[in-house]
Amino acid sequence: MGAQVSKQLARRKSVSTEKKTLANLGKSCGCDFPGCDYHPPDRKNWMAGLGPEKVVVNKIVWPGTHDSATNKIGFPCVSRPFAQCQSLSIYHQLLTGARVLDIRVQEDRRVCHGILKTYSVDVVIRDVKKFLSETQSEIIILEIRTEFGHQDPPDFDKYLENELGDYMIHQDDHVFGKTVAELLPKRVICVWKPRTSPQPKAGSPLWSAGYLKDNWIDTDLPSTKFESNLKHLSDQPPVSSRKFFYRVENTVTPQADNPVLCVKPVTRRIHRYARLFITQCISRGCADRLQIFSTDFIDNDFVDACVGLTYAKVEGKA
Repeated sequence: MGAQVSKQLARRKSVSTEKKTLANLGKSCGCDFPGCDYHPPDRKNWMAGLGPEKVVVNKIVWPGTHDSATNKIGFPCVSRPFAQCQSLSIYHQLLTGARVLDIRVQEDRRVCHGILKTYSVDVVIRDVKKFLSETQSEIIILEIRTEFGHQDPPDFDKYLENELGDYMIHQDDHVFGKTVAELLPKRVICVWKPRTSPQPKAGSPLWSAGYLKDNWIDTDLPSTKFESNLKHLSDQPPVSSRKFFYRVENTVTPQADNPVLCVKPVTRRIHRYARLFITQCISRGCADRLQIFSTDFIDNDFVDACVGLTYAKVEGKA
């Protein structure tokens, strides 16, 4: 018993120390970067606002959401706090400015997060299509994967192709060097990551797993995650020369050996430091590698930070 108490005290001390480390870094370095004062007048149409003919795919800093379809997962006040990573629906995330969605499914096509499940993926597709019908120049990266420990939904590739149809941007390395205007009226890059089913092939409407990569660091320590994200990002090729999307997730994850197991209080430890991360990317020389930047509980400021840096890149200021 005493050893367990000592372990928990040490864990709490580590968390406190790492929170102070990030706070002190923010105080000493600030959060100014090219485009930091830019706020899109219409987040629903921020790509259109930057000019589709000027915005090249590999210059976009894509605001993304982690475990995007968990706003209604599990049971309220019972299991939901342990798995909910977003409070907004998919449609309202897109209205807020998110352009990369992370969807996990199980064999019956229901969205899940580990052992907890929620609504059908039909709800996600319906929200995406509603948003697309209300906008003209917004491109979405829709990543759908079979959750760990589950089987692939049968014929899921055909389902996605039937549902998204003419919106789909086909798998093609040349996409990275094209402007948004050159891709229109196609609007969705759909990355399908099955567990055992065949991967999508070149030229197909779906993109294979290798086109969206990340380095998942499973920790609840905010400075550890922050620095690990910077290291892994620095190891990537610049966006101008790579033919895949690379994601950095500004999140930390509850750990089983820690008494705080709810997502929101844990991920808050790093949530506020998104702008600091961008600043550090620039000061450490890896801003030319930053591409997809994802978060839990997306908000306007996170979107504005990503869009601001995109604006600076498009205008030649970064």
